[in-house]
Parts: sequence; C-alpha cells; structure tokens
Amino acid sequence: MKKLINDPKQVVTESVEGFGAAHADLVSVHPEPLFITRKDAPRQGKVGLVSGGGSGHEPLHAGYVGRGMLDAAVPGAMFTSPTPDQILPATTAVDGGAGVLHIVKNYTGDVLNFETAAELAEAEGVTVRTVLVNDDVAVEDSLYTAGRRGVGGTVLVERIAGGAAERGDSLDAVTAIAQRVIDNVRSMGVALAACTVPHAGQPSFDLTDDEIEIGIGIHGEPGRHRIAMENADGITGRLMEPILADLKVDSGEKVLLFVNGMGGTPASELYIVYRRARQLLEEQGIVVERSLVGNYITALEMQGASITVLRLDDEMVELWDSPVHTAALHWGV
Repeated sequence: MKKLINDPKQVVTESVEGFGAAHADLVSVHPEPLFITRKDAPRQGKVGLVSGGGSGHEPLHAGYVGRGMLDAAVPGAMFTSPTPDQILPATTAVDGGAGVLHIVKNYTGDVLNFETAAELAEAEGVTVRTVLVNDDVAVEDSLYTAGRRGVGGTVLVERIAGGAAERGDSLDAVTAIAQRVIDNVRSMGVALAACTVPHAGQPSFDLTDDEIEIGIGIHGEPGRHRIAMENADGITGRLMEPILADLKVDSGEKVLLFVNGMGGTPASELYIVYRRARQLLEEQGIVVERSLVGNYITALEMQGASITVLRLDDEMVELWDSPVHTAALHWGV
C-alpha cells in the first residue's frame, strides 16, 4: 500500500484539518466532535441542510458545504457512518429557526445514526425532516443496506434541495423537492480495480487484469456481476440499460446526465463514457438538458465510473442553475 498518509488512524482528522485550512473562507471545522459547517451558519430563517457519511468519498460531503448546498457535513471514519454525537451538534449548529433537513444515503449505519440524532434534536426543540437517497439500481440489498444504496444521486439531491433552501423555501417545501429528485434519479457504477482502505492495507476485492465489476457501490463492496473487460462503449451500455429500464424516461423528456469518477479514473476516460451515454439517450429522443462530469462522489482511489440520470422538470433546472459556492461546485456567484 502506497498512500500519502501519516498514521492510518489519523487520515480523516488530518484530511479535514487540511480541508478547513484550504477553504477557511467557506467553512468552519468543529473538531470535537468532528463536523463541518458553512462559515455563516446558522442563517436565521433558512432551512438547514445536513448530510454526512463515511469518509473516502471526497469531495462528498464536506466539499458541498456552502451557499446553495449543505449547511453542515458530518464525516465518519473511513467508509464508516458518523455517530449521533457528531450529527446532533451539526444539526443544532445550523438550525436558524426554520428547521433542518437530513439528507441520508441508504446505508444501515447512516440511517440508524441519523435517526437517533434527529430524535435527540427534536427533543432539543429542532424540527427535523429526513430524506433517504436510494438511487443505485445495481442491487436491492447488500451488506450495507436494506434496499437500494445511495450513490451519485446524492450530489444532485444536495444541489437542488440546497438551491430551494437558499431561496427561502419552507422545510416542507425543501423536503418535497429533495424527495422529488430522489424519485426521479437512478445510478449504476463499474470498477476496473478495487480501492484500498488505509487501515485495511489491502484491496477491498480482487480483480484480475482482464476483469471488471459491474454494479459496485461506493464503499468498495463488490457489485452485481463480474465480467471480462470490454471497451468503453460496451461498459457504458451495460450501465445505461438498467438505469433507463428502471427510470422509464420517455422521448422528449429532459434529463441531467452525470458521469462520475470513482477516484482513480482520468477525466479523458470519463468524457468517453459521457459521450456514449449521451448518444444512447439521444437515440431514444431524450434531451440532455444539463451535464456534470468529474470526480464528485468517489471510493478512495478506485478505478471506475458511475452514471447517474435525473429526470428534470423546469423547477429542478432553475434550482440546479441557481448560484452555488462550495469547494467542489461553484457557479453563478
């Protein structure tokens, strides 16, 4: 294992410390317990958005703290859920009197710990709503979930719900738009090579040089099936087929196409995947209204990619385009 780390037990702490120093104009780091808030939190009268999960998916979630997205992010240990004693103070720290929305990826630990923190926050007088992101069409159940996993669609939920919160929508309205995104987004990923968790010191699963894993999650867990290596167009077709079968997008509808790197894939390869995915959509008369390509929700240094398709309506487009200023996404500011 070769990694730019010091002590495997201090990776998250030192990484967050560096992130906070690099983006001190945007965020504040709270070390004990560990969580990150936007610099101007809490904002009175604004719904607070809180998300989090195991570290190793950077820039998710800390990279999306700021104007037009999250008010707080709660990083757990590597690929491990944050604890309620982190989530609770993050929630209360961003409560500006309009309530707080928890955006939770569908992994058992995240669900349970955010649920506990929400109950504790309610006991302290904070109104909390929760949405569960479950966009991964690869599997129905895994070691980490009951039901579908939350993957690339999480970024889109945080951006669009964040735009709604920033314009002053109520807690119920922000929750509703977040759920609408969840209901209309689907994802699937592929791994060309596994990642290595620092404290484990070895790859999370084994692939030979001529194998790929279709349907992987973002924690290094194996996917739906293992096949021989194919070219980019063939792999892209394998990812798009179940997405479109599940989402049932009709000709003439508008979508956002998001091609995401898993941490170890060059941008040049991601654009090759995007090229073919867009061709497949346009061949069915589907309009690609907005796009996102890059490493936005990763699995450490895993080689691979995921594709996410979001069915858009006019309000989603307006909120997507609204000003955002975070470490990882910024436009219109």
